[in-house]
Amino acid sequence: MAHPLLEALRPVADAIDATLIPKSRLREGDIPLCWEGEVVGGLRLPEGGGGLEVHVAAVERELGQSLGDLDRETKQKAVKLLADRGAFRLRKSVEEIAGLLGVSRFTVYNYLNRPEG
Repeated sequence: MAHPLLEALRPVADAIDATLIPKSRLREGDIPLCWEGEVVGGLRLPEGGGGLEVHVAAVERELGQSLGDLDRETKQKAVKLLADRGAFRLRKSVEEIAGLLGVSRFTVYNYLNRPEG
């Protein structure tokens, strides 16, 4: 049975496409996870540390469809979710997300500037 800390972090790891690693398989670059002063395992981030792909995968999982298959209203919701999670702070993210959504950059900016409600 896995350590309770590792079990508790499993949904977090899944959400960011990371892998929980047992203590015996830790390697350089993994994030050690400590419990009461002892390393009990680790978190291995996806290659490149995640980035936009992690945000997109999480939103697609949450919405139940790939970005390109969403209707207009749900695309607006996806853009808001991505913005709330900081995806648009990443370089070239507007262009990449526009391509995934099947819309123009201008449309993504319109979705971003849309008043809530």
